[in-house]
Amino acid sequence: MHRLVVLGSLGEFVELVKMAKERGYYTIVCDGYDFGPAKKYADKAYTIDIRDTDAVARMCKEENADGIIGSFSDLLFEKITEIAAKAGLRWYATPDMLPYYRMKNVAKQAFDRLGIKSAKSCTLKKDFADGELADFRFPLVIKPVNGYGSKGIYVVNSIQEIRDRFDDVLIRSSGIFDEIAVEEYLHGKEYNMMTWLVDGRVNVISIADREKNPQEEDRIPLCNRIVYPAEDVAGVIEKASEVLRRFAEFTGQKEGALSMQFFCLDGEIYVCEIAGRLFGYEHELVTYGSGFSIEKLLLDYVYDEPAMRAELEKHSPYYPHCCAVIYITGKHGMKIGSQQGLVKLQEDPHVLESILFYNEGETVDNYGPNPYFARYYVDADSREELDRVTERFFRDAHVEDVNGMEVTYQLFLNKEGN
Repeated sequence: MHRLVVLGSLGEFVELVKMAKERGYYTIVCDGYDFGPAKKYADKAYTIDIRDTDAVARMCKEENADGIIGSFSDLLFEKITEIAAKAGLRWYATPDMLPYYRMKNVAKQAFDRLGIKSAKSCTLKKDFADGELADFRFPLVIKPVNGYGSKGIYVVNSIQEIRDRFDDVLIRSSGIFDEIAVEEYLHGKEYNMMTWLVDGRVNVISIADREKNPQEEDRIPLCNRIVYPAEDVAGVIEKASEVLRRFAEFTGQKEGALSMQFFCLDGEIYVCEIAGRLFGYEHELVTYGSGFSIEKLLLDYVYDEPAMRAELEKHSPYYPHCCAVIYITGKHGMKIGSQQGLVKLQEDPHVLESILFYNEGETVDNYGPNPYFARYYVDADSREELDRVTERFFRDAHVEDVNGMEVTYQLFLNKEGN
């Protein structure tokens, strides 16, 4: 019997663990969450902080694991890469590759060397001179050099704002660093792309439109809708795939997940981020839109490579069905009164599944684990209908605080970017 370690126990791993069990694999789930929902479906569960890679690798050896899998976050990708190397388990990346995926300044150097376009950027130490930004155009985005979860990211309009925010950004880095990343703010149509490499060949799983709304003035706009498939898959797929092929060739990655967030400006690809993982809470949309199972892909990668190759070969990124994830956002620090507007939307016939992240009486915390109020997966027969459904959700998604004041931001369709 195969003995599989799944690194990650949150909701997005539940179906993966269930499928592994159905296949007869002895399934071991591990991460630092005591009550991660995927753990209750596993044969065995461990609560070990994944950043303690020695302890997790030791557990893998003691359990005689013959496979390890995980995805959906930068931190999981980083740590599973280190753990697999220590435990002697197959994995598609090696620790020496990690700086290209996890260090923004190293990735930027690779982009420049390969001629891949991206936002103009640099790194700054706390005592930086004003002249270091002489050639930059505000607004700028400041962020940790290797953070995760979009935390510690700000939009700034002056050098003084960078100095004021420096320590807050620096502390969000995953490790000991003395500098932060700075880049010019890009405007335009934005995309999410997921692929899987086989023998160095880029197999496109999905290309989606990523739409945002501005929230707080000094924060990057939050994503409020991701639509599968993108309206212009044909217009970007060739150039975007070539970017990933060149990047993977440079880093030495021959197989496994490779995803990209990018802009298309005047017909050119501008990379925001390239990640060695699949996007969390989007893989469900891949299944809804195309029938392709990300869970099956991950398990087949470990134990049935011929099946994985066959599924990728017949898959098309031109999905026959339109679907989207809609995120509702609220104002930080407000105490929630009634959520009946959000509850009512859960009953809409276009909703495939949904979740409310807060309870009445709780306080909105946009900088904690729940930056969103609610998440709705929805579908429709056409993109036009999906747009109408989204506009209605944005209009009707009301939440009042304990004093009857509106908590949710007024959202709008933003298909051209901002």
